Amino acid sequence: MKAQALHGHLDALLLAVLEGGALHGYAIIEALKSRSGGSLDLPTGTVYPALRRLERAGYVESAWSTVNGRERRTYQLTGAGHGALAGERASWQEFSTTVSRFLGAAPA
Repeated sequence: MKAQALHGHLDALLLAVLEGGALHGYAIIEALKSRSGGSLDLPTGTVYPALRRLERAGYVESAWSTVNGRERRTYQLTGAGHGALAGERASWQEFSTTVSRFLGAAPA
């Protein structure tokens, strides 16, 4: 799946991945790939700008740490991020229900 197909949904996916706890950037990319069964193999140039955007919005906070001599930036949800994720889930449910009325099983 191409990154452009996710337009408007990437932020929600990132928030959902971070719901499970703090992760560094590469682990976030791997979680997206794993949870999607390999469909979401997004480049860093797509994911990192989105994480910075979420951080500026106050939904994610980050901190630098050193692991095995390597610097890593770890991201985690804020309280506002948890609220935003709940809103994204409600919006997605409404959207997918509506679209399913058209693209779901063919009428009998």
